[in-house]
Amino acid sequence: MFVAWRDLRAARGRFALLAAVVALVTLLVGSLTGLTAGLAAQNVSAVLGLDADAVVLARPAGSSGSTSGALTFADSSVSSAQQSAWASAAGVTGAWPLGVSQTRATRQSSSGTASTQSAAVAVLGTDPGLTATTPASPATVVLSTPAAEALKARTGETVELGGQRFTVAQVSGDGWYSHTPVVWTTFLDWQQLSRATGGSGEASALLVRGDLDGDQRAALDTRTGTTATTLLGSLGAIGAFRSEVGSLGLIIGLLLVVSALVVGAFFTVWTLQRTADVAVLKALGASTRSLVVDALGQGTAVLVGGVAAGTAGVVAIGLAAGTAVPFVLSPLTALAPSLLVVVLGLVGVLVALRAIVSANPLTALGSIR
Repeated sequence: MFVAWRDLRAARGRFALLAAVVALVTLLVGSLTGLTAGLAAQNVSAVLGLDADAVVLARPAGSSGSTSGALTFADSSVSSAQQSAWASAAGVTGAWPLGVSQTRATRQSSSGTASTQSAAVAVLGTDPGLTATTPASPATVVLSTPAAEALKARTGETVELGGQRFTVAQVSGDGWYSHTPVVWTTFLDWQQLSRATGGSGEASALLVRGDLDGDQRAALDTRTGTTATTLLGSLGAIGAFRSEVGSLGLIIGLLLVVSALVVGAFFTVWTLQRTADVAVLKALGASTRSLVVDALGQGTAVLVGGVAAGTAGVVAIGLAAGTAVPFVLSPLTALAPSLLVVVLGLVGVLVALRAIVSANPLTALGSIR
């Protein structure tokens, strides 16, 4: 590392500029990763909180296939016959209906007159006791914390959904569905709300518990016209989740590729400019291995310095964002992108080492004369 440190001191301006570029790329990648995680949480946190081994969606009439890629909770309508078929299948310990819809909620004052507090909410209806957030009795609702904050509602107050009044039994959880705060009802109440707004009242999905292998699921899917998937797999049935995460993921991937190209291009040019110095070192007895290790150490030092500065910026943005934007600050969103930038940057450095490995000291020294 003797030559590497001398180079870093002699050309500190160039290396500082590269470290600044790496820091900016790390800042962009880390910020987008935190934003992507925050947007994903506001899309799917309510679904991820469900306690189910499988989620069953109904395929529209005339469709085929066993994947849920084209299915959405909004389009799925599970009939009572399909529910009975799943509930009676071998290995299934229970199949409960899940209703999903979106409407506006209004907070009612204690006197019964409508207040000005109104918000768009997602209404999820399940059987009482199925989840910790499901109300235990009809005509009551459980508000997620974001829904309660939007409505400025507290336990015991009255809210109106679809022209029907409900008592707030509890405020619990940070549930979101498709960027809309969640209100939990019993499934029977959800059916009434669905029919009151022109819906069929049929469940949007089934929450299945039990031990089913792939062949059993495929056979039930074929027989009942449904598609069963895991809880994680069902996230693709939320349309906004696929589009947002896919777009932001593509941008993050492109930024990582750019970071590798920038670092690789810089060290390639830097190594070519030092061809004469490398030739002299080889002629004096320096091994190729020692020169490669020296160059890798130099690249690692620049990358780690730039990435550390960028990661500090990501943490600062995450702490400052608070609740203003959906941003998730965690080791996964802060450290994982930083490690990827370092790894891909080192790949770029390895590409640049070709000039060192293939350098011929005699030819290089002859060209100097």
